[in-house]
Amino acid sequence: MKILYIVPAYLPAYRYGGPIKSDHYRNKWLVKKGVEVSVYTTDIDGPNSLKVPLGTPVDVDGVRVFYFKGSFPRAWFYSRDLHRALKENIKDFDMVHITSVFLSASALGAYYAKKFNKPYIISPRGSLMKEPLALKSHIKKKFYIALLENNNLRDATAIHFTAPIEEEEYKAQGLPLRQGIVIPNSFDEDDFKEVQDTRPEVFRDKFNIGKDIKIILFLSRISWKKGLDTLIPALSLIIKKEPKALLVIAGGDDEGYKKKVEELINKHGLRSSVVFTGMLLGRDLVAAYKSSSVFVLPSYSENFAMSVVEAMYFRVPVVVTKHVGVAPSVQNSVAGIVIEKNESELSESILNILQNPEKSREMGERGRLSVLKEFSAPSVADHFLAAYNKLVN
Repeated sequence: MKILYIVPAYLPAYRYGGPIKSDHYRNKWLVKKGVEVSVYTTDIDGPNSLKVPLGTPVDVDGVRVFYFKGSFPRAWFYSRDLHRALKENIKDFDMVHITSVFLSASALGAYYAKKFNKPYIISPRGSLMKEPLALKSHIKKKFYIALLENNNLRDATAIHFTAPIEEEEYKAQGLPLRQGIVIPNSFDEDDFKEVQDTRPEVFRDKFNIGKDIKIILFLSRISWKKGLDTLIPALSLIIKKEPKALLVIAGGDDEGYKKKVEELINKHGLRSSVVFTGMLLGRDLVAAYKSSSVFVLPSYSENFAMSVVEAMYFRVPVVVTKHVGVAPSVQNSVAGIVIEKNESELSESILNILQNPEKSREMGERGRLSVLKEFSAPSVADHFLAAYNKLVN
């Protein structure tokens, strides 16, 4: 089987969050199972461009990745060269899988898949959930859906969701759905094989954090939807009972939201209780997880949340809102605490973990087992392969 995967950005464009990793895990393991996977993407990496060969296949763990130069309108992740390649080559594939909505990937991918009568899947990746639709650029998104996206979704062979909550909220918007498939993101242990033995001190030493400090880790893009407007006020309540607690905010600031977060920090007098690290990769990332007492993600909305799964894998107890796609797994495995999005519950839950070391350790062990059982990349690839075979046939 030959699969064409169309996505606005791909490895190593890590600034775009968890899907960058999980999508490659899936593709890598599909190749291992005998599927021929090609990726069409752009070289766009925020305001910069990836330093990659353009228009020629690049072997990334067996996956044939074609990077095409971004062009105007860049904000739409448009590429004239990618457009041309779709027009010429999409007929050669058995299945087309598109990740993204509101961008050129879904518009062009769906158009040419239909033109050449190829089955296609769209993965919205949370962009069509309630909060993202309601709280950011609502009017523009409504207009775009009516103009373009509605037809793309209606004619898709299937819509892929990463968690039941994503499918439920999609349906609640009244959006078209011929068939829905729910398959979670995958986690690949191989990705951390070379850095598994990293010591926690690597992180503490780099950012001058004392051994007696209890780290509360927020590791995600600095975005409005991640719930920092709840986390910062909650931190002021936590510090009163745990003066040696420290919030580490690790992630890129693609939306310019960091300025708002800093204003909140100053408002609550928490400058000495917060550290910004920027995006973490490799040994720094592993050491951050190993150094942390608790991981927190109080989001308004998340279709999945790969950082939560990574934290669980490294035995870090987690606190997440019920709006996070992976929350049912956290709750069912008792790998942490699932809460409503409010300051009181968030602060109490974090303190509960910080002040109960044995309970924290048990949560961490259960979390790791849950990840290995539910989200292993080979198993998730099997689910995708079964879905592709069914849809093609």
